[in-house]
Amino acid sequence: MAGGGGRPLRALNVAEKPSVAKAVSGILSRNPSSGGLRVREGRSRYNKIFEFNYAIQNQQLHMAFTSVTGHLMEVEFEDRYRKWHSCDPVDLYHAPVKKHVPHDKSDIEKTLEEEARKSQWLILWLDCDREGENIAFEVVEVCTRANRNLNIWRARFSALIDREIHYAAQHLIRPNQLFADAVDVRQEIDLRIGASFTRFQTMLLRDAFVLDFATDDKNVILSYGPCQFPTLGFVVERFWEIQSHEPEEFWTINCTHNSEEGTATFNWMRGHLFDYTCATILYEMCVQEPIATVTNVRQQEKPKYPPHPLSTIELEKRASRYFRMSSEQTMKVAEDLYQAGFISYPRTETDCFSERTDLHTIVQDQQAHPIWGSYAQRLLDPEAGLWRNPSGGGHDDKAHPPIHQQNFHLENLDGVKTTMLKVYELVVRHFLACVSQPAIGAETTVEIDIAGEQFSASGRVIIAKNYLDVYRFETWGGSVIPTYTYGQQFTPTTLTLDSGVTRPPPLLSEADLLSCMDKAGIGTDATMHDHIKKLLDRYYATKDSSMRFSPTKLGEALVMGYDDMGYELWKPYLRAAMESDMKAVSMGTKRKAEVLEACLQQMKACFVDARLNKGKLFGAMAVFFERSNRSNGNEPYAIGDVVRRCGLCQESDMVLRRKPDGNFMVGCLGYPQCRNVVWLPGSVSEAAVTSNICSTCSPGPVYMIQFKFRRLEIPPNYNVDHLGCIGGCDNILRQLVEICGTGSRNNSSMPGRGQGHTPSSSAQSNSRSQGAWQTAHSSSSYTSHSSRGRSAQTQDAAAEDGESSIPCASCGAPCNLRTANTPANRGRKFYSCQAQGCNFFIWEDNANSGGTVPRGSTSRSASNSSRRGGRGRSNQSRGRANDVAFVSATGEPISGRCFVCGDPSHFANACPNRGRSLVLCFKPSMDVLKVLGFLMLADPCISISVQIQRLDYG
Repeated sequence: MAGGGGRPLRALNVAEKPSVAKAVSGILSRNPSSGGLRVREGRSRYNKIFEFNYAIQNQQLHMAFTSVTGHLMEVEFEDRYRKWHSCDPVDLYHAPVKKHVPHDKSDIEKTLEEEARKSQWLILWLDCDREGENIAFEVVEVCTRANRNLNIWRARFSALIDREIHYAAQHLIRPNQLFADAVDVRQEIDLRIGASFTRFQTMLLRDAFVLDFATDDKNVILSYGPCQFPTLGFVVERFWEIQSHEPEEFWTINCTHNSEEGTATFNWMRGHLFDYTCATILYEMCVQEPIATVTNVRQQEKPKYPPHPLSTIELEKRASRYFRMSSEQTMKVAEDLYQAGFISYPRTETDCFSERTDLHTIVQDQQAHPIWGSYAQRLLDPEAGLWRNPSGGGHDDKAHPPIHQQNFHLENLDGVKTTMLKVYELVVRHFLACVSQPAIGAETTVEIDIAGEQFSASGRVIIAKNYLDVYRFETWGGSVIPTYTYGQQFTPTTLTLDSGVTRPPPLLSEADLLSCMDKAGIGTDATMHDHIKKLLDRYYATKDSSMRFSPTKLGEALVMGYDDMGYELWKPYLRAAMESDMKAVSMGTKRKAEVLEACLQQMKACFVDARLNKGKLFGAMAVFFERSNRSNGNEPYAIGDVVRRCGLCQESDMVLRRKPDGNFMVGCLGYPQCRNVVWLPGSVSEAAVTSNICSTCSPGPVYMIQFKFRRLEIPPNYNVDHLGCIGGCDNILRQLVEICGTGSRNNSSMPGRGQGHTPSSSAQSNSRSQGAWQTAHSSSSYTSHSSRGRSAQTQDAAAEDGESSIPCASCGAPCNLRTANTPANRGRKFYSCQAQGCNFFIWEDNANSGGTVPRGSTSRSASNSSRRGGRGRSNQSRGRANDVAFVSATGEPISGRCFVCGDPSHFANACPNRGRSLVLCFKPSMDVLKVLGFLMLADPCISISVQIQRLDYG
């Protein structure tokens, strides 16, 4: 910038908020040559214009200072795409978008245009982050429309204090187009993805279910956000972990010793054991030889380091932890403190101070404070030795320093709200702590041996508290233990075998959730609190008084539906990759158009696939919500796509449906007036209507369906993928119905995830379904024509094959007659179920006499639920009854066999050959646990009785 005299140039200055414009104008106008600060009205009554004179690099300027209110422009679709029913949601991925000034900000736009016409310079005082840079270019676009000859400059500052503002004014730079481009990418991606998925799931689900959380569920918006949904995913995933947790009992040995100096508590160095027998053996060994010998005594000084300088995420986490403040409230308070001049800019990723930062001056400003002023004086005293240059956390956004306090004036704090005082105190104490020496403690660790088992106890004495004197939010507890010497022996005061149970992890706190988002790269320091707030506003999650999050039924259902599709839209990976690409745009390593094209192409493919699999989303909602009786023009497409015109009522369409139990069918939309239905094979895992039309079936068109079968539920000579027709011409579908029936072999395809959703057998499920949908489709020979259920069909099929069979009492499938080949029962006849996952078994003579073998209560659904993370809210029985007897298809016992004689008709504990005992003698040097382990591996049902007795070998 060239300096010069003569007539002063006119400079238009624009801040991001009216309060910032007022504060900066007040600072810059406090000079003798300013001519005083004058205020006049602009077009907008909230955005006033401040005028004064100021010199930049010897160039005299007449400054006009005004402001915007956040973003001046917004990104929207063209008008023909803005209404929800104006287009297919998939069209939104390539629909034209526009960035314009909305009507409610037209007055600000007019003010900028009028002032720009009269000015030669434009100085931008927007926040110094990517979002602020984008707003700056919105201002540039408006102003340059009115005056193309503007000389455009950017002021970079981090605090509303004199030295920062004057330094920024004298060191102007050019605005960064790359930062603005990165925000443009984020805005367009969020608009297209959010609008398409929000329209899709809202139109699909809102009218189909009774949403009991809303008073007017007709106007509910089931929104989707690329950052909001992964944030919800963290909450749901932790909830599923808790639901799937099975408490497991463990045992541990505890030891205490009392002396004149106090009590020491020794912890077992094995931690704990889950095997009661092993724990008892070791405990009895300790009881038999209870003398404790000190094997090690360690004494060392241990430091506790102060925290790193304060970043935005750390401020939100600590305010949540210390004050139970939400991240949204914390950021609002921090913004108020910043605009009042109490703290530096509160949106920063930086957690290390630059070398040019005058840290001593920042501390000097706090010496007058009545509470921590004395500590600030000690910090500045070289003889106290308390000062330490802060260590950095390794993050630097190159825009702002870590959050710290500004000039302190006691009178300025009068009338400040309590929440503001809390956050201000946290900022000050955190800064003073990070420039202090670490706390020092003397830690003593004592290890003892009792009968070969190791125990340890530790104590700590605080030598110097240092930073802990001012940072009252952290503690470092000290505990004193008696003095012990190497080789010392003593008898424990108590020696107990105690039990406990494993516990699930807690629900995510707000601090935990922020950590998850930060680690995964979801959102930025300036937006994370907004994503969390949206979860609560949309009723996807709730927050309890302990600041911990739980998903609502709606939140869990949405995540479950997308998870069943096989997509990880609720996982952070996709969004983290997008955030990485946006950062690359801001650094100039990737182009804006390149990132936009790649991200939108990927998400469009996800959207198309999600829409094809919308039955899974519908099915997940059905687990948690009741069906609604409301109907609108879009309901045929809320469940499935049209397959053909109903041949029975000749009025409604037949559509592909997926029932809540996971099975597929093609049913008439005229139900209950028309009960026409086509049942599909129970082995179908996925089904989607295609655009292919069957050339054989009439009346047409009959759209063909792309099926995917479960490999384990169909014969090996059938393909997993099949393009089929339900019009009656498809022999493969007919054969699979005869082989597999019309119900899934699993008790439920959505195991253990819904409230009040209890697994049942396939036969029961089919009979209920057929009773409700009296089958009336005459053109299809492979539909289920009677209400006898799958059991009757499969029994008839077995009879036709000439084999002797009976229906399974568990699942209804045929039980073929087989011959046992075990030594104890060779030649004996038995029936065994052939259905996958069913181990029903009964001897032929028992069956003929009318007797049955009691069945176990093994729940396949529950086991599936455990394997997939235990999703859902229902608790189902696990385990097996004590009197179960199961065999394989060859007659070889697979569980419940007697491991003493091999007879599958009884367990080992009821064996008539039982009664022998084995006496084992161990030398003191032998590993008892290893020997017992080998015995248990050889026979898991072995009953071990342990007696400890010392033998005299002399």
